[in-house]
Amino acid sequence: MKKALNLIILIILALVLLFSACDVTHDTPLVSESWNGFVIYYIDVGQADSALVVCDGEAMLIDGGNAADSSLIYSFLQRHDIGHLEYIVATHAHEDHVGGLAGALNYATVSVALSPVTEYDSRAFGNFAKYLNEQGVAITVPSPGDSFKLGSADVLILGPINSSSNTNNTSIVMMITYGTTRFLFTGDAERDLERDIVDTWTDISATVLKVAHHGSETSTTYPFLREVMPEYAVISCGSGNSYGHPHDDTMSRLRDAEVAVYRTDMQGIITCVSDGSTISFTVERNEGAITNPTLQSTPDEEAYYIGNINSKKLHRPSCSGLPNESNRVIFNTYDEAIEAGYDPCGNCLRS
Repeated sequence: MKKALNLIILIILALVLLFSACDVTHDTPLVSESWNGFVIYYIDVGQADSALVVCDGEAMLIDGGNAADSSLIYSFLQRHDIGHLEYIVATHAHEDHVGGLAGALNYATVSVALSPVTEYDSRAFGNFAKYLNEQGVAITVPSPGDSFKLGSADVLILGPINSSSNTNNTSIVMMITYGTTRFLFTGDAERDLERDIVDTWTDISATVLKVAHHGSETSTTYPFLREVMPEYAVISCGSGNSYGHPHDDTMSRLRDAEVAVYRTDMQGIITCVSDGSTISFTVERNEGAITNPTLQSTPDEEAYYIGNINSKKLHRPSCSGLPNESNRVIFNTYDEAIEAGYDPCGNCLRS
């Protein structure tokens, strides 16, 4: 009896050690360099931008957030066992895109580094160049039409087309194609660069659009959206940011185009997986907080609820009196909102 009890205790201790060694707090699926398939992690770096693309075990990091996000990027690569990057991309030289790449370069080795410039007068860009130099990697400035492989995926450089004094309009714009699914990354491209791309390329249609400039009003114009025709869009921005991103006009244009929108400020890390013909998304939180104009809910059951952080009123997503994007908070259930102190809007909800 005593031996049996001791055996049970040993088994329990072994299980405790096993589970404590696992990263059970992280909800996004992990991959290693031996993983076959295609996945994009749109990393939550607040009011900044970063995405990790992995295809057939080969990885590309597109932007790295601010310098303060360096440790986050370092740990993200470490957690996903990405010790080598085939490509590292600074879409343009602003700190909120290039700053955290220093963290990546302190963890992972790199084969090719892409940037629209080789020099820029900022500490963040200087650190990017410094750590590349320590690995013996020179910055490559790509040209429109350049292409390369990432595993079995094809990557095509679409822009920038023309030189510009506006750093945002020097952004590297790239299309990633995996099977019949396509993913468009736009950096902080504004109207002029969007127009250049529309005028230059005959087909820029994409399944998923990474919305430029954190959803700024100066990007994601109607002519550009008509050519891209995305089914889904991802916006990288910070909760309650001082810029008011994403702008109401941008969100209106996406709604008009019937695009389902995911947002890092509301949903944290957004993971997109493709099998070459279909894609699926998973998010860290607020799974129901997808701005999707084609989503129809019954009067008695909603996928989520929208609260006004100023008035503390609660609305259905279909309510005509929704607050501005910057004043919204998402609740997964009605009871959750009521417990948080929100009262039903008289136009669309009943207690």
